[in-house]
Amino acid sequence: MKLAEALALRADAARRAEQLRARIVASARYQEGETPAEDAAALLAEAGEVLGELESLIRRINRTNAATHVEGGTLTDALARRDVLRVRHSLVTSAADAAAGEGQRGFRQLRSELKMIPALPVAQLRSQADDLARQLREVDTVIQRTNW
Repeated sequence: MKLAEALALRADAARRAEQLRARIVASARYQEGETPAEDAAALLAEAGEVLGELESLIRRINRTNAATHVEGGTLTDALARRDVLRVRHSLVTSAADAAAGEGQRGFRQLRSELKMIPALPVAQLRSQADDLARQLREVDTVIQRTNW
């Protein structure tokens, strides 16, 4: 099985598990004298099987990622780098947006109103966000090249 196929199966199993969870919650209680829409116990058993498959897929994917070498380390290393770059990019972009006053009133109607000044260098943060986005694209390209 190719890694890309295993990733698709993992996503499908996670989606099925979440759908089963919602169905179990909806059928876990019912009014006396009524019959539940679905058998919650059977759904719970089915969810157990799906989660077993999901665990197996995750284990196999993680083993493959840890054993697969890419530029500068393993695929697991590249995935961790990508995840952190996404968080960094989001953080820097949010800081730049806040400093630029996005979503806030940006003008004064009267001279007596207080003027808002940025506490952070917006242009520098935007440049940093662009650099992080470039790094993220490069790491993602390495990951995609390895997966396919």
